[in-house]
Amino acid sequence: MSGGSLVQEKLDQAAGILREHDVDLWLTLVRETMLTSDPCLDLLGGMYCAWTSAFLVSATGERIAIVGRFDTSGVERLDAYDEVIGYDESIRPALRNAIDRLDPASIALNYSESDSAADGLTHGLWLVLRDALAGTPYAERLSSSEQVVNALRGRKSAEEIARVRAAAVETEAIFGVVTSALRPGMAEIEIAALVHEEIAHRGLGYAWDRSHCPAVNAGPEKEVGHSAPGALRTRRGELLHVDLGVRKDDYCSDLQRVWYFLDEGESEAPEDVVRAWTALWASVDAGAAALEPGAAGWEVDAAARETLVAAGYPEPMYSLGHQLGRSTHDGGTTLGPRWDRYGNSPYGVVEEGNVFTLEYGAPVPGRGYVGLEEDVLVTADGVEWLSTPQRELWLV
Repeated sequence: MSGGSLVQEKLDQAAGILREHDVDLWLTLVRETMLTSDPCLDLLGGMYCAWTSAFLVSATGERIAIVGRFDTSGVERLDAYDEVIGYDESIRPALRNAIDRLDPASIALNYSESDSAADGLTHGLWLVLRDALAGTPYAERLSSSEQVVNALRGRKSAEEIARVRAAAVETEAIFGVVTSALRPGMAEIEIAALVHEEIAHRGLGYAWDRSHCPAVNAGPEKEVGHSAPGALRTRRGELLHVDLGVRKDDYCSDLQRVWYFLDEGESEAPEDVVRAWTALWASVDAGAAALEPGAAGWEVDAAARETLVAAGYPEPMYSLGHQLGRSTHDGGTTLGPRWDRYGNSPYGVVEEGNVFTLEYGAPVPGRGYVGLEEDVLVTADGVEWLSTPQRELWLV
């Protein structure tokens, strides 16, 4: 399926979601998207907009794009909009006329306190819209598009699922190359360079910023997080942890893998490493068992969290999982605890077609970090693994 066809598919889906939530019109406003874009723009076509632009999707299925005169041809090529309106001096008359004609009882805008994927409307554009609608009844009919955007991003189509799966396959292949090259004494930056070469060779993109994609953590001396690979080196008797995601055909993967470097005289990993590995997989499996349509995100996280803590490991200071798709953190429901920093996202309800990561980790003193992360699809019956789970610790 081409990029334009996928846009058409998501716009058709959007109309149905609007009807489901009793919303008449979804309005996305953007300006100079090289500087400040809206996360929803990828769903609407992913085009560059030089001037202030508006994308209107109606519950009736009508789709209107209002863009600068010189951007019209790019939008028309998508063949996804019923009407593409170009303007020169001001967007306000065309925008107001389009809204007048559609006469919506409710208008959803991209702002949210909890979800960055639904929070693309800038304050400046809000002021522009308020001015454009001054003196009309529509100025009082505005609300957040959070529920609409969450459903649209979260309910992956068969094509979207196939693209996430393909990205995971590429990532696993890169891990295979890394495994073949690993040896004691390799620096984190050498391992990262090997990954970068493979990504370039395969014509892939990065699921997050290249400076710490992959994240590489050799041994026990490094604080695990979103940090760049450094000069630390792999050593016998220690762990290596790598967090990697790639972008393929606009969709992302996000996986973590772990290796143990056998010490002199060892033929298998020591008991402390095996204990952590076993406890972490038990917690991830508990989360996977709870991950089904209708579950609240916090309930899934709690199942995994309680299992890990009961095994004697510290409570993770992050969520079990996030949605995955066009972005590594794809918005919507979070499989996380009911902490203020996550806002309302842990209270979201899991739906069939959602794609989540499942990820937990724990330090092993003197050895390093064991971190698991897999990509899964929520089905009517539970989960389907889109990645091949690393059920066995890899030994070097």
